[in-house]
Amino acid sequence: MIRLPAAIGRMVEAARSQCYNVRMNTPLKVTKIGNSAGVILPKELLARLRIGPGDTLYATESADGVRLTAANPEFEAKMALAETIMREDRDILRVLAK
Repeated sequence: MIRLPAAIGRMVEAARSQCYNVRMNTPLKVTKIGNSAGVILPKELLARLRIGPGDTLYATESADGVRLTAANPEFEAKMALAETIMREDRDILRVLAK
């Protein structure tokens, strides 16, 4: 693994975030769909989120706005807890699996 000085690491991260912002700062227009409203997502954003028609998106509020993810944040938290329990009680689970 190559270790870069902190200043260079910050410059690389800034360049990465700038590049991301240039690609992903696409205005999305809210359109009327029946009695509701919807947003049409460009194919580049669908590819980045790894989703397609019929998939579910989760909107969560974050410090800098709203975050859209394809992963259910509640499920992720439950799985992290389950993995911790499995790691701590490995011997008991092995006996129960017999």
